[in-house]
Amino acid sequence: MQCIQKEIQLKAYPRGFHLITSEITQLFPEIKNIQVGQLNVFIKHTSASLTINENADATVRLDFESHLNVMVPENQPYYRHTYEGSDDMPAHIKASLMGSSVQIPITNGQLNLGTWQGIYLCEHRNKAGGRSLVLTAFGN
Repeated sequence: MQCIQKEIQLKAYPRGFHLITSEITQLFPEIKNIQVGQLNVFIKHTSASLTINENADATVRLDFESHLNVMVPENQPYYRHTYEGSDDMPAHIKASLMGSSVQIPITNGQLNLGTWQGIYLCEHRNKAGGRSLVLTAFGN
């Protein structure tokens, strides 16, 4: 069994949901060396998250953003953590709801996602910098 780990830096993305599957596979070509295994993708931030969902219709990503903004609105009077901007505390809540990691099977050196699945970076801040991901692949 082999285990390969790499930390990558994504470019800065605007607030919203962004497909990053191809970016991950380009920056982590070592996946090709694993026939059967798993890839864990972990984001090292508390105001952005990861999920797997629709990779074809961009309106799905817009709907995710719209729905989360209704579920977790900005400028609520009960927020205490407000010194980093009105989007910060909602970003922390959204990141906890969506999650900080995803796990994908690797089969024959490729991510074994469904036909319509892709990995999303869920950027919850208005003006965030690049995000760091830890990629860990293991298998045979």
